[in-house]
Amino acid sequence: MNVAAIVALVAVGTLVLALAYYLVTVIVLLRRLIDTLGKITFGLRAIAHRTEPVNGIVAEIVEDLAAVDAALSVLVETKRGGERAS
Repeated sequence: MNVAAIVALVAVGTLVLALAYYLVTVIVLLRRLIDTLGKITFGLRAIAHRTEPVNGIVAEIVEDLAAVDAALSVLVETKRGGERAS
């Protein structure tokens, strides 16, 4: 083999090794990312599960507040009507 062929083979070999190194690095980073995303998903599901019983209570509070708002609106209109009559 001549020197040019050896240099070309060494260059191609170096290039292949560099690409393999970077691909392995990307694989490792993606696996860490998948692990982290799995933990985040697990945490979010745990939070959703723990807050599930609150939904019914919040709906009751909203209904009660709507009734209070309606009663206060009637009271304010009654008060305004009484002031106008005076």
